[in-house]
Amino acid sequence: MTPDEIRGLFLFESLDDEQLAWLAEHGVVETNAAGTEVLAEGDPATCFFVLLDGTVSLLRTIGGERAEISRTDHRGAYFGATQAYLQDDVTSRRVYLMTVVAVTDVRMLQLPAAEFGPAVRSWFPMGVHLLEGLFWGMQATQAVVSQRERLLALGSLTAGLTHELNNPAAAAVRATAALRERVAGMRHKLSLLASGTLDPATLPALVRLQEEAVERVAKAPRLSPMEASDREDELADWLTDHGIAGGWDLAPVLVAGGLDVTWLATAVGTCPVTATEAAVRWLAYTVETEALINEIEDSTTRVSTLVGAAKQYSQLDRAPFQVVDVHDLLDATLVMLGGKFGTGVQVHKEYDRSVPLLPGYAAELNQVWTNLIDNALAAMNGSGVLTLRTSHSEGRLLVEIADTGSGIPPEVVSRVFEPFFTTKPVGEGTGLGLDISWRIVVAKHHGDIRVESEPGDTRFRVWLPLTQP
Repeated sequence: MTPDEIRGLFLFESLDDEQLAWLAEHGVVETNAAGTEVLAEGDPATCFFVLLDGTVSLLRTIGGERAEISRTDHRGAYFGATQAYLQDDVTSRRVYLMTVVAVTDVRMLQLPAAEFGPAVRSWFPMGVHLLEGLFWGMQATQAVVSQRERLLALGSLTAGLTHELNNPAAAAVRATAALRERVAGMRHKLSLLASGTLDPATLPALVRLQEEAVERVAKAPRLSPMEASDREDELADWLTDHGIAGGWDLAPVLVAGGLDVTWLATAVGTCPVTATEAAVRWLAYTVETEALINEIEDSTTRVSTLVGAAKQYSQLDRAPFQVVDVHDLLDATLVMLGGKFGTGVQVHKEYDRSVPLLPGYAAELNQVWTNLIDNALAAMNGSGVLTLRTSHSEGRLLVEIADTGSGIPPEVVSRVFEPFFTTKPVGEGTGLGLDISWRIVVAKHHGDIRVESEPGDTRFRVWLPLTQP
């Protein structure tokens, strides 16, 4: 390239003639066909590249899979040995941080890093000193803050998950202990029934009644408090009339299992009068046993659901890039953050179930939802309404996360996506959450994220393309 052609690139437009001549002498124009790997992550960083024509994709290996970080066709975009100006004891061992692939046929200006780096240091000594200080300082700060951010996020999510798991697990333990007592009671009542003056055909009849009672438990209707109270009073009176002690304790159990006076009268009619109380208590134990089994099943199902939500959230054992239902991701995030909601926050879901499946990096999108929901909860300070909406139009998915919190001051709304900027008190926020979300949505998924806020109504809107890039 001639010096005048090089001057047309924004990166070099302010250089003097001598510097442009040096670049023209040392630079080489290189062409690569579509699909060619221009440089590979981990290889020695020997060249500095400036894009002249075409489109390139920058990829990075994450979790053993290549993920696209950005894609550009902007003339003058640069990549490769971008830190060639740094001078330290590991310069000779510096490697490419990303893989670059030509999406279309591309033409690039290539400069050898070993010569370009010293030239930059010679031309701009003060600027290089400032850049070095900024680079090393930012790198150290980023490492500490990112580590702290990850630990805080992990601790928060772990606390929420263990809290959610503790409730069904404790319920299952309690139900199991109670079930053991009820089964022991059933064995005792069965022995009393068998020792009575029963017709040999009566016991099989009672077993059939027990099976009918089990079926009635499964189909027991939901009663209002008033209906349940009336039926319990009626059944307690019937039990008292038949000489059964503790009828007021047995009635709620039997009514909850769907057993009424009519059915119970038919059931005990097959027993001698001397065995009536034992038969009723045996049926009551049957009802309680079924209820406890259902409680254990519900609790263990809840635990399984929580584990499934955790796997959905973390995308464990799944490919980074997937085609997913965005509602599954949102629900998994809500489960993981469940411990933060408390009793004062209501969650409204306004999902458009006709939304097509979304191609994207599911685990990283979960990080976006986590940041937005966590910020919304902080803004509401334990009381308010969190609304999640989805819709789609013109090939794009819209996810809106709204809260009724205090809002973002108008003078800082435009800065919320800046790195290290936060409206939280000192020590409560790192200012990286929304910056990370912006990078994931805009740079990685080629979407858009915006915010509108006023007191009582803050809305983050995330647009994502429904077509796979």
